[in-house]
Amino acid sequence: MELRRAVPADADALSALSTACFTQTFGHLYPPDDLATFLDEAYAVDAWASLLEDPDYATWVLETDGVAVGYATAGACTLPHADVAPGDGELKRLYVLRAHQNGGWGGRLFEAAMQWLQRTGPRTLWIGVWSENFGAQRFYERHGFERVGAYDFVVGNVRDHEFILRRQAR
Repeated sequence: MELRRAVPADADALSALSTACFTQTFGHLYPPDDLATFLDEAYAVDAWASLLEDPDYATWVLETDGVAVGYATAGACTLPHADVAPGDGELKRLYVLRAHQNGGWGGRLFEAAMQWLQRTGPRTLWIGVWSENFGAQRFYERHGFERVGAYDFVVGNVRDHEFILRRQAR
């Protein structure tokens, strides 16, 4: 497997991968129409192209034999919490296709994002995580994040209860 920084030419592959990862992980939670609308908006090729061209964001892609199987995206924090300050960073997304999990690659994606987020020095970092994703919560806790709030993540007519995690600058 190879881990590399994504470039704008990866927009098509990341659109397909992010759609597959989200559907594998959370697709069962939503009515088909709500899921399809969300995926078409959140993971569209144009949305990825814009994100990959934005210098305030970075994405890493995990590939096996040239096929994308995981990714992580980081950037400025946009979580709805009163303590979020200008300059705070956020791990936006971290996904690995089910068939490639449990090999330590999610941890490598996480580390790449954390290093990039702190490239200019220590800063407070944030993550939003589904309230019922206990494995992810334990992983982030092991890396110094603590729950400090909650919000609703909207997918169509469904509102998921999400936790807001924070790790103070160190």
